[in-house]
Amino acid sequence: MQRYFLEAHAELGEHYTIAQKDDVHHIKNVMRQQVGDQCIINFMNGTMVVELTDIGNEVTVRAIDQLDIQTEMPISVTIASGLLKNDKYEWMIQKATELGAHSFIPFVSERTIVKVDEKKFQKKLERFEKIVKEAAEQSYRQIVPYVQFANSGKSLVKELEVFDHVLIAYEETAKTGETKSFTEAIKHIKHGDKVCVIFGPEGGLSETEIELFGGTTVGLGPRILRAETAPLYVLSAFSFHFELQ
Repeated sequence: MQRYFLEAHAELGEHYTIAQKDDVHHIKNVMRQQVGDQCIINFMNGTMVVELTDIGNEVTVRAIDQLDIQTEMPISVTIASGLLKNDKYEWMIQKATELGAHSFIPFVSERTIVKVDEKKFQKKLERFEKIVKEAAEQSYRQIVPYVQFANSGKSLVKELEVFDHVLIAYEETAKTGETKSFTEAIKHIKHGDKVCVIFGPEGGLSETEIELFGGTTVGLGPRILRAETAPLYVLSAFSFHFELQ
């Protein structure tokens, strides 16, 4: 059953309106749903089965059943990653959304190759948001991860205060053969904690940035991972530790 998101608190029996053009188009022209058909909506206070009661320029639905499901990771993981060239960043956030990331902070690192025009970057952010929304629907997420841009490492530091843990994936740690720091860091994380994991772009993070961020540096095993692969490794490890054991 197709899933959508609405920023509303729902009650059984009440009616709600889907107004977002992409969602209306998908319901009418892709899924070809009719009045009386059902779909699933993730509301702000839970996930519900709804019945379509009117289909026009907007779609009206009625909440008919509350679903007792939990598809979100028990910790909140934010991926702060230096912007990547070509479409690698888009690929990463799509897959990271499927793996349970709570939010993303793309930032301009000292070694970022991509040229960023902040005036034009808003369109890029809108594309990122669309990618994570579609990935969240496909993977049965109950929230849509948000994307917040930081135009420098110093700007990123200002965002780190809200987190319980800040981990820095540092390839130099892995190159020395260190393999226990990530495991040790996970042991200190509890259900409900907010975790930010920082990754560099192609070429990694500079020593200056490592000192600036002030978190715990961790290696991700004996192999050196690509910038777009490392966040997926971390999310998979978190999922195994917190969801599958």
